[in-house]
Formats: sequence, structure tokens, C-alpha cells
Amino acid sequence: MSDQQKIAFKNELKQLCQSMIQKRIEAVKSTVESAQQAANLEEKSSAGDKYETSRAMNHLEQEMHSRQLAENLKELATLHSIDASIIYTFGHAGSFLECSGISFFIAAGLGKQTIDSNIVFFLSPHAPLARSLQNKKAGDSFLFNTTLLTIVDVY
Repeated sequence: MSDQQKIAFKNELKQLCQSMIQKRIEAVKSTVESAQQAANLEEKSSAGDKYETSRAMNHLEQEMHSRQLAENLKELATLHSIDASIIYTFGHAGSFLECSGISFFIAAGLGKQTIDSNIVFFLSPHAPLARSLQNKKAGDSFLFNTTLLTIVDVY
């Protein structure tokens, strides 16, 4: 694979990450709006304790969704700061590490995905595994889920 093809592939992966995070953000925003509408429509019943409990639960749910939204926005900002047009020779944010049967893209924590029938783990640059892959180069080995993997290529 040429350097241009490697860069194009990493840019495709970065676009996929951006799309997936954007979908998460839209889903959380939609949930927050629905919860707010439900809270606005809820009328105070004669059972005051029941109403207060319901309000407290709605408030906790809104806080949880607000945290999720903030985390996704932070992850999107981190993704935007990553330059996928650099060919790395070692593990780094924006690098793609190819091993036998499994690959890793250090850009956003989206977990295991199948891309063109290949397994790719999308890792946040802040994840422990991503940190352990920093400065690893082709030929280096590391333990992943009790399996010893050898890095075939890094770019």
C-alpha cells in the first residue's frame, strides 16, 4: 500500500469516527429534548411525594445525558485535533497499527468495528491500551486480551 493510500485509508477511518460520534451526539440531544418535553408536560398530582420523586428522577436523567453529551463533544474535539495525514512509524494519536488479524486506529474510543471484513479497534488516545501502544513500532509485540500480537505495520 502506498503512502497516499495509507493516508486516504486513515482519513476514511477518521471520517467514520466523526460520523459515529456525530450520531451519538444527535441521539443524546434527542433524548435530552424528549426528557425535557416530558418534564414540561408533567402536571403536579395530588400525591406531592410522587411528583417530587418523579422530578428528581428526571433531573438525574438529564444530568446523565448532559454528561454523555459533554463526553461525546470532548471526544469529537479530540478527533478534530488528530492529523491523519501523517505517516507514523510508531504508535501515536492518529496512527494505524496493523497486526495479524486485528488492527488498531488511535483516534476515538468507538470499540471494535468491522471495516471491509477486517477487525479494527478504535481507541481513544487516552485509553490505557492506546497509551501502551505509544512508541511501539513494526516488529514489536504486545499482549492484548491474553493474546500476544505482533505489529506488522504502523502508519
